[in-house]
Amino acid sequence: MTNEVLLKVSGLKVAYGGIQAVKGADFEVRRGELVSLIGANGAGKTTTLKAITGLQPVADGDIQYMGKSIKGQGAWDLVKQGLVMVPEGRGTFTRMTIVENLQMGAYIRNDKAQIEADIDRIFGIFPRLKERATQLAGTMSGGEQQMLAMGRALMTQPKVLLLDEPSMGLSPIMVDKIFEVVNDIHGQGVTILLVEQNASRALAAANRGYVMESGLITMTGAGKDLLSDPKVRAAYLGE
Repeated sequence: MTNEVLLKVSGLKVAYGGIQAVKGADFEVRRGELVSLIGANGAGKTTTLKAITGLQPVADGDIQYMGKSIKGQGAWDLVKQGLVMVPEGRGTFTRMTIVENLQMGAYIRNDKAQIEADIDRIFGIFPRLKERATQLAGTMSGGEQQMLAMGRALMTQPKVLLLDEPSMGLSPIMVDKIFEVVNDIHGQGVTILLVEQNASRALAAANRGYVMESGLITMTGAGKDLLSDPKVRAAYLGE
């Protein structure tokens, strides 16, 4: 981990119609970090990720990636630059097989041998996907589809991976598996920005965390410090 800032969000404002969803958020993600962004439903977390990845227009402020402003750039261009999101709801190609979904993750690449090697690597991370390689994605469980969405994102060879609510709607056993994989991916050197409703798991995994309330960042600190903060525990951990 270095002090190099890969992603810097400054004064970010995003509006839906007349509603200001993000009201001037500031945060950064350094190379090699796992940073968690937590907050209640409607706090503006998903909107922030969509703005970063070019899926939602920015009303004001700036987003810098690897030292350059990316405000207004399309999602297609950002994926090619290594800024990749696994969206809430997973978004798998339901009528395609698992292997075809993974191949779609490599659509910007033309290194065929390496693509095959990366599919094997994904199968090593997610043995369950290997067992079901020819199965249609739409016939899989929610947890399996989450694994597939993460595997597909890894096929793009991301520099920064944005995860939006990866554990949402999953069984406790599958939540354990997803967080195990998040930690493994991070351990392999991928920089991660994690938005997660499960605040205790998100902060336990994080180097640093940010708390978002009503479209603003209200607290920041090391993951373990936020995890033990009485205000955070009362608001997000039910204590």
